[in-house]
Amino acid sequence: MTENQAAGLLEMRGITKYFPGIKALDQVDFDLERGEIQAVIGENGAGKSTLMKVLGGIHLPEMGTIRLDGREVVIDSVQTANKLGISFVHQELNLSDNLDIATNLFLGREPRDGFLQLIDRKKLYRDTEEVLQRIDLHCSPRLLVRDLTIGGQQMIEIAKALSIAAKILIMDEPTSSLSCSESERLFRVIRELRSQGVSIIYISHRLGEVKEVADRATVLRDGRVSGHLAKEEISQERLVKLMVGRDIEKFYHHEHEASRKPVFEVRDLVVPEHPKERISFTIHEGEIVVLAGLVGAGRTELAHALFGIVKPLGGQILLDERPIRIGSPQDAMRAGIILVPEDRKLHGLIMEMSVEANITLASLDRYQKMKVIRLDAARAVAREMVGKLDVRLRSIDQQVESLSGGNQQKVVLAKWLCLNPRVLLLDEPTRGIDVVAKEEIYRLMERLASQGVAILAISSEMQEVLGIGDRILVMHEGRICGELTKEQSSEEAVVHLATGGK
Repeated sequence: MTENQAAGLLEMRGITKYFPGIKALDQVDFDLERGEIQAVIGENGAGKSTLMKVLGGIHLPEMGTIRLDGREVVIDSVQTANKLGISFVHQELNLSDNLDIATNLFLGREPRDGFLQLIDRKKLYRDTEEVLQRIDLHCSPRLLVRDLTIGGQQMIEIAKALSIAAKILIMDEPTSSLSCSESERLFRVIRELRSQGVSIIYISHRLGEVKEVADRATVLRDGRVSGHLAKEEISQERLVKLMVGRDIEKFYHHEHEASRKPVFEVRDLVVPEHPKERISFTIHEGEIVVLAGLVGAGRTELAHALFGIVKPLGGQILLDERPIRIGSPQDAMRAGIILVPEDRKLHGLIMEMSVEANITLASLDRYQKMKVIRLDAARAVAREMVGKLDVRLRSIDQQVESLSGGNQQKVVLAKWLCLNPRVLLLDEPTRGIDVVAKEEIYRLMERLASQGVAILAISSEMQEVLGIGDRILVMHEGRICGELTKEQSSEEAVVHLATGGK
């Protein structure tokens, strides 16, 4: 424990919170020291977000007390939390990208001067520069937010939290959209803030990050604290056991056997974003190939070209050794090529619609008779897919936005599996879901591969890259710069190729 951690900062005792039909938090105790980075982890639905929303003033608990600096407080709103020095950096960025950095930082709290109380622009930009220096971000406060990278925008969210003189920073999945280099930069900033006395609560599904950055970890399961781990005790095995109440003996499963029969071939494909590069590869029947690379390497752009979202400038695509033309997603779907997109909320689901409607949306033609949709047949298929994928819900009529992230991802997969794909393109299939849901997705991929489906999976999570595939294709600046077999694969080999090595 550092000197900054000598005195306790936060105590939450007996926090209990109910929602209709569920006890989200059950007598939860939580402590935070000064200048400490403490991870809060658990599978989706374990209660970690609810606990943090209680601390952040979004939810009021039915029972329990909160003490800050030894004094009991009632946090009944976000504004109250901010006044107490508690700030929440949400996973979804909450910035106005058409405004400059300074305006975003102090929106609604701008320094004013004079009889007319006009905005004091000089002080606004001066105060912004001071905050940016704290997070080692060297850019003009007049820069528009839309001109920043996603990593830069994440830093502005942190700066915005610090601009209220935050003592406690709650960070929810802060690296979910960041590259490896941006994540490392974020970790440096977090450690610097800790040295300045800021306490950080770090929520993440990436267990490797927890081990790297956290001083302590608190694990929640079913609305209760299942255990605490000191820094030297943190390991994936211990974290998983506390999260799920059992050992996961084999996290990645390799029960399928790929054949040597080519199913999906790409020959000299030219993607518009990288017109000078030619991309060629083959996926065999029942094979899982992982597409790795840094953010910006061109992986998603390639997937969009293969699915017909963008039109390639040249090259050839073959299915079962016969050339096919893919000019649109409809062409791809008719050929049996399916893309599960990276952003399930934006591109994979209609959040306000029911689970049943989302699952059957892409395959409605199959339930029509004389141009009339047979609702009973569609409903039966939706129920079947919910059972096959073990989607946890109250009813198939509930809105999909009410499901956990892992179950939402299962609904996306269910929608496309209704079409019985021959080739499955998965763009970041486990982003933002918990460790148990990840294992379920991996088992589903194994099952599909064993049925002969050819799978191309894009992943930015190194353990996943190394764990799920039969082969790894590594992209760099729009081209495939290397291929690794299972035996050849290692973190060093992947990073070497991803950064332009031979």
